[in-house]
Amino acid sequence: MSHDFSAGAGADGIAAAPAQAAQRALADTGPGLAAGAPDDAASSAASAGAGPAASSAAPADDTALVRRLLAGDEEAFERLVTQLHTPMLRLARTIAGPAGAQEVVQETWAAVFDGLVRFEGRSSLKTWVFRILTNRARTWGTREKRTVPVSWLEDEDQGSEPAVDPGRFDATGDWVNPPVPWTEQSPEGLLLRKEIGVVLQRELEALVPGQRAVIVLRDVEGCPSDEVCEILGISEANQRVLLHRGRSKLRAALERYLTRG
Repeated sequence: MSHDFSAGAGADGIAAAPAQAAQRALADTGPGLAAGAPDDAASSAASAGAGPAASSAAPADDTALVRRLLAGDEEAFERLVTQLHTPMLRLARTIAGPAGAQEVVQETWAAVFDGLVRFEGRSSLKTWVFRILTNRARTWGTREKRTVPVSWLEDEDQGSEPAVDPGRFDATGDWVNPPVPWTEQSPEGLLLRKEIGVVLQRELEALVPGQRAVIVLRDVEGCPSDEVCEILGISEANQRVLLHRGRSKLRAALERYLTRG
């Protein structure tokens, strides 16, 4: 089965979903998380040496879609590409950068269709595809001598200052100086949403790779934490810290932009 995998491709930046990403970035944060500490459950998992959380089995419609794909159903192929191609580009950019994203996605599609017969339904089809893409991106980096470091998922901010100034919270953990609201539905507010998408795109690309990958998967693609852990091969504790620190940086950038405006 030979196809043009660029079909269904759209804008591959976070600007495709600025409202969701900005709302999460501006969500309330307590003083414990402001210091970048994982919660008790994540800490326990980390101390026990737990690996990536196990994802749930593939839903029934995924299994049916795979059967149709294996039977050569063109409509099923179009559905899968429309659903996953742009999210794949976004994730590929976080690992291989703009230069390698298209090639990584093309190679991933080829690997997906070659390997569909081996799909066992232990995770969702999307998770399975994203995991292949992550591995292909690393392989691409090695082949092109643009190696993605083994440490690309490590939090390079460990030991730095808190992500949010603890002085912004009172003794009960409530905001003393909350984030600036931005959800007005006026024409000016709607225009601001478009501008925020541009700001988020720029700030997202400035994050360290691990934070960027987790933010893209959680806040743009809407993947649950267990799927993110499986896709990236990280622990729940690591995922939580990367997510919080990435969100905190985006929130700080948005606040600077809104205050300046």
